[in-house]
Amino acid sequence: MADKRDYYEVLGVQKGAGEDELKKAYRKLARKYHPDLNKDNPEAADKFKEVNEAYEVLSDKDKRAKYDQFGFAGVDPSYGGGAGAGGFGGGFDMGDLGDLFGSFFGGGRSQRRNAPQRGESIRQTVVLSFEEAAFGCEKEITVERIETCGDCGGTGAAKGTTAETCPNCRGTGVVTQTQRTPLGMFQTQGACPNCRGTGKIIKKPCPKCGGQGRVRKTRKFKVNIPAGIDDGQSIQQRGQGNAGANGGPAGDLYVTVAIRPHPIFTRDGSDVYVEIPISFAQAALGDTLQVPTIDGRVEYKVPEGTQTGTMFRMRGKGIQNVNGRGRGDQYVRVNIEVPKNLTDKQKKLLREFEETSTDENQIKRKSFWDKVKDALKDK
Repeated sequence: MADKRDYYEVLGVQKGAGEDELKKAYRKLARKYHPDLNKDNPEAADKFKEVNEAYEVLSDKDKRAKYDQFGFAGVDPSYGGGAGAGGFGGGFDMGDLGDLFGSFFGGGRSQRRNAPQRGESIRQTVVLSFEEAAFGCEKEITVERIETCGDCGGTGAAKGTTAETCPNCRGTGVVTQTQRTPLGMFQTQGACPNCRGTGKIIKKPCPKCGGQGRVRKTRKFKVNIPAGIDDGQSIQQRGQGNAGANGGPAGDLYVTVAIRPHPIFTRDGSDVYVEIPISFAQAALGDTLQVPTIDGRVEYKVPEGTQTGTMFRMRGKGIQNVNGRGRGDQYVRVNIEVPKNLTDKQKKLLREFEETSTDENQIKRKSFWDKVKDALKDK
């Protein structure tokens, strides 16, 4: 645990970074270190796990506040200690200190520490091809999560034994201390030191989970990716996150999508863009082009006199909206390619063409030189 890097350092952002900046940094690093895209890099998997852990904490308002105040100990009770009595995996539990401070200053947490608590949500990233995102697919992902111990059923006690109610706090997990001061009677509340706020004493811990009632496991899930999902969007899998404590419900799993760049198409929402080179003759005379779309090639007629950079719109040839309501459009930009390595015959024909060209054939050129003439006539 000692070599754990600061979460802000992991994502490469400042401590006051906003939600959008965090998300942008996470997407960039998740794509950079995703194991599927870095099969030849043995360190990629560990880096990817580190990035996910950092974003999971900093993207959650409550977790981030605890991390900013207490560091790793505020979000990971096992940090800095061995298999002890407190938290998941032992170590000093900052929750005890939080309870004490809260009650001392009149705030306190209204929820008892031994009450049912919802498990934390977890995040995973899946890399898709351009087509997989456009048309939808099914993906298998591997997730590491905390689950209820199967041997003890979450009680933390070894088979054949049960946890006993703490005699010190009578199962509440909280103790109250009263002190007489010159200002009167003063009361403070804090986690019971005898049971560390759990309300129970486990004399014979479960050997599998060490008395914690939860274990860390690796699971594989099949996730249905809806057609039209975009880069950075997430799919929520309810109840597939970390197991809750004290009988509480499990958290959720959020699968975030990262899309590989396409060699031809680019995307903006549900619209698709493609650039096509055409010859001077095709632009001047017009032609029927074979335009690539995500559904295959489609004929499109380019009118004569088409200028370089002209954008044509093909309605309904884009990507399906993720809500299933209609499709976007495809935009085709044509760029006129100037030929190289001309033969003598080709050069001769072009010179003849140039000699017969008039201002009516090249309106933009005439307009430009007219403007130059007007701009310089007084100089």
